[in-house]
This record gives sequence, C-alpha cells and structure tokens, in this order.
Amino acid sequence: MASKAAPSCRLVFCLLISAAVLRPGLGWYTVNSAYGDTIIMPCRVDVPQNLMFGKWKYEKPDGSPVFIAFRSSTKKSVQYDDVPEYKDRLNLSENYTLSISNAKISDEKRFVCMLVTEDDVFEAPTVVKVFKQPSKPEIVSKAPFLETDKLKKLGECISKDSYPDGNITWYRNGKVLQPLEGAVVIIFRKQMDSVTQLYTMTSSLEYKTTKADIQMPFTCSVTYYGPSGQKTVYSEQAVFDIYYPTEQVTIQVLPSKNAIKEGDNITLKCLGNGNPPPEEFLFYLPGQPEGIRSSNTYTLTDVKRNATGDYKCSLVDKKSMIASAAITVHYLDLSLNPSGEVTKQIGDALPVSCTISASRNATVVWMKDNVKLRSSPSFSSLHYQDAGNYVCETALQEVEGLKKRESLTLIVEGKPQIKMTKKTDPSGLSKTIICHVEGFPKPAIQWTITGSGSVINQAKESPYINGRYYSKIIISPEENVTLTCTAENQLERTVNSLNVSANENKEKVNDQAKLIVGIVVGLLLAALVAGVVYWLYMKKSKTASKHVNKDLGNMEENKKLEENNHKTEA
Repeated sequence: MASKAAPSCRLVFCLLISAAVLRPGLGWYTVNSAYGDTIIMPCRVDVPQNLMFGKWKYEKPDGSPVFIAFRSSTKKSVQYDDVPEYKDRLNLSENYTLSISNAKISDEKRFVCMLVTEDDVFEAPTVVKVFKQPSKPEIVSKAPFLETDKLKKLGECISKDSYPDGNITWYRNGKVLQPLEGAVVIIFRKQMDSVTQLYTMTSSLEYKTTKADIQMPFTCSVTYYGPSGQKTVYSEQAVFDIYYPTEQVTIQVLPSKNAIKEGDNITLKCLGNGNPPPEEFLFYLPGQPEGIRSSNTYTLTDVKRNATGDYKCSLVDKKSMIASAAITVHYLDLSLNPSGEVTKQIGDALPVSCTISASRNATVVWMKDNVKLRSSPSFSSLHYQDAGNYVCETALQEVEGLKKRESLTLIVEGKPQIKMTKKTDPSGLSKTIICHVEGFPKPAIQWTITGSGSVINQAKESPYINGRYYSKIIISPEENVTLTCTAENQLERTVNSLNVSANENKEKVNDQAKLIVGIVVGLLLAALVAGVVYWLYMKKSKTASKHVNKDLGNMEENKKLEENNHKTEA
C-alpha cells in the first residue's frame, strides 16, 4: 500500500522521513538474476504528473534504509549515494528503472522504489534473488582399488561455487545409490566462502563392493536452483579396479600339449582367477610329491619320452586349490636294415626292412631316386635296374616337425655278359654287327676284325641304362671275316665272336650283272628292228638311198661299239 504524509507536514523532508505504506495492488515483486549478470528492477509505479523526484533504497537486515540513488524530475540529474558496494555499478533511467551490474550474492536484498510529490510518497518494493550455477561435479580422492566384501571409501564428489547450495547424489550404473547400513555410507557437507558467499558441496561415498561391480561405472550429480528453476549436472563416469581372491586355478601347457615331441621345451603356466592374480605357485612334476615353488611359469628343457605324465600346480598358501594337465611327449624311431651303401651281385637276394616305433600310428613312405614307390622294396633276385638310392621316411601327421628318414644306396654288380647280332643292309652291300653288353660297373667295349674288309663307320654306342648298352659297327666284307667284341670291367673280361660270310654278297652281285646283260640285249634288238624299218623306208626314196646305206653302216658300227661297251661293263 502507498504511504501518505501527515497533513501538518508539507515539506519534502517530512515526507521522506514519515512512515509510508504500500498502495493497494502493489505486492512483493521478485527479480531473479544470474551471478555476474545485470540486475534490472523497474519501479512498477506510474509516474505522477507533479513528481518532484525519485529515489531507490534497500533495507538492511534490521530494517533500516540505505539510500543509493536519486533522480530529480526537473533537473533530470542523477545522484548516486556513497555506498561502497555499489560504486560504479548503478544506473537509474528516466523511468526510474534501476540497473545493478555484475550481480553478486550480497545483492540479495529488498529494494524499494520511491516516487515523491508534494503531497505523497509512492513506494514499490522488489526482492532480488541471485543464482550461481555450480561447477560440474567431479569424483576426486578415488580409491586405487576396491576389495570385495570390505566397506571402503570409494571417493568424494565435489561441486564448487554454487548459490544457493545444491544437493549431491551418487549413482551405480545409472541407478541412485541409497544409504544402506554396512554397505553404502554417504556423508554430505557444504562450505560457504566468506568473501564470495558461494558454496562448495562435498559428498563422500563408502561402498562395500562385490564381483558384480567389475567394470561398473559410478557417477555423481549436483542438483541446484537457477533463475529458471531446478537443474542437474552430472560428473564423468569412474570405473574402479575390483580386488577379489582366487577361487579357481588353471594350468596351461605351451606349446599345445597335443604337439609336444622329444627335444622340445615345455612351459607350464599356472593362472588364478583372482584380482590381482597370484604371483607364485607350486608346480608338481610326475612322480614328485613335493611341489616346486616358482612364478606363474615353469619350463622343462629338452624333454624325453619318459616325461609323459600328469603335471599339476596349486596356490602356495592353499594347496587344495589345484589344477592338472596330462602331457604326452611324442617320439618316433626308425630303423632301416640294411642302410647306407650296400653292394650286391646280380641275382642275389636282399631282404629290406624299415621298422617304426612311435607314440601313435605313423605314416611310412618309400622313395627311390626321389620317386614315390607304391610298396616297400623286396629283392628275391636282384637286377641292374634295382640299383638306386632308397629312402624310408616316416612322420606323425598330428605333430609338426616329427619326421625320420634313413636311406639305402644299393649297388648291383655283375660280370660283363655279351650277346652279338647282325643285320644285313637291304642292298646286300653292308652288314651291321651289334654287340649287346650288360654288367656293372660299366664294361668297356673293344672291336677286333679278323680277315679283309672295310669298316664303313666307327663303332657307335648307345646310352648306358640299367647296366645295359650296346656298340655297333657297319662292315662290307670282301671275304669271310670274324668280328670279336670284348667287354671288360673291374670284375671280369668277356670275349665273344661272330663270323660274317661274304658269299651272300657275291651271289647278289652276279644276279645284278645278269639283269644288266638282259637289259642291254633287249635294247640291241629294239635298235635292230628300228634300223630295218628305216632301211626299207629309205630304199623307196631314190634320192635318199645313198644316205640310207651310209646310215645303216654307221648303225652297225654303233651297235658293235655298244656291245663291246656292255661286255666291258659286265
């Protein structure tokens, strides 16, 4: 309600100090401002026509007024009272709206706008509320780890510079944590800065964790009031390392226990499922009742087949918590009999055996000169083609690198054996003599000829394959001759001969001469008939009679020459 001066007091001074009441219709008015912003307070009173001046004041907690601004309606001048906390922060407009820059918590007061006329004082109060948003909450003093079934301080959630003070809430995996005796203990406290009058809120959380809290996020939030109402700000997530005891022990074998072979190194690795994991264990080897204390690994080097067995490990302080693994050390033995280089005679028998001893079924492969054989070799009577390099190879398919092989180099020796053949040329003028030789080491072949005849070409030899080869010569004998083939190696010298007759050659030449004579006689008879016919023709012609006689004479001479020539050739 508006206040009115007493009738006996007409002076302005009396009006200002007189008691005033609000006019009906002007209730409390609140201005909300954010910390640091400008507070704007309208006067909320209609300016009267006979206004003399306007003033703003605020009330102390004890109700006494403090004037801070004055504005005359006539001089249009503004005066600000000497109040230190509002120095250079006030602005009074022509419509008597008061602005206070850089809002502070101390600005939370009851301000009053006063418009003064000669007769009346009109007042309009305004309550100022200042709000400060707190800092984003942060989880500090975090525990390096939490232990299951133990109540332990998890950390503190802190939010600073708030006005008014806010409230802090804890969350586990997004769900609100409520105090629970012996499991969740929350202690909240707040502190106000005496200078800034801003609050710092702190909430500590003691928490009894379980294995279900592994990788679970914890957060906190601060709820506060601002100019536009209630708001909430959340912290970043925090995940804690959860310590829990070992409940199970496992043992690992490296490399894989299905692929261990003699000569390998075995590493046993013992693991506990606790956090942190155990650092020491007891390892038990087959046949050894006492455990060997070691870190979480134990290595055996160059293992043998007798290392096959059950291997165990346990906790040092809890031997009943134990794990075991069965290990098989695979082995593979091969024995080839005979082996190495073996020399035998042709026709000999040679039993060959490849004996395998292994930790499981093994594959066996025979090779001869790098070619796979369909079956294992067996020699009841050796041949030259049986010679070569034999390899027996075995392997365990499931165990990488477990292979064995032994070789047999078989040498088949034999004395030279000779077989001679001949072949007559279709013309009958030459003969091919072949000396077939077998034996090992390779025999050297030498030819000798007894009798007259010419060797048309030098001896030619075939490749030496499987202990066999041949040598051949081509000859045209003028008489019966004897060809001798000599084969010699380190074991023996062998000689064989072949008689070659010249008769067949002469008969064939006579037959050819008779054929030539017959051909010549036929030609002479044909020429004679032709001459008689020609003579008869010429006789009819008188002019040519002399020539005919002369030609006939010449023809007879030619015939005689031809006959002599044929005889000579024959």
